[in-house]
Amino acid sequence: MEGRPPPNLKDPLALAAYRRELRGVASGVRWGGIGITLIGAMVAALRAWAWPAIPVLIPMIVVAWGMLLMLTAIALRTAYHARRMRGQ
Repeated sequence: MEGRPPPNLKDPLALAAYRRELRGVASGVRWGGIGITLIGAMVAALRAWAWPAIPVLIPMIVVAWGMLLMLTAIALRTAYHARRMRGQ
């Protein structure tokens, strides 16, 4: 099944439009990962400064979860780019 033709990356206008298109791919997953990672960093800082009773593993798990979401967004965007270059 054929979809849209691949973008013309040599045309500056088409390249700019394709970059905007790529920015929208998995943006919710990417921003969610950034947000969760920042929350994990804040929990780690809170643990270090004011609340040492928080187990060390908690902020590590939250940061790892956020990083996993960001890596997932990168993989989704890469797969989308590959499909678009094939014209699907």
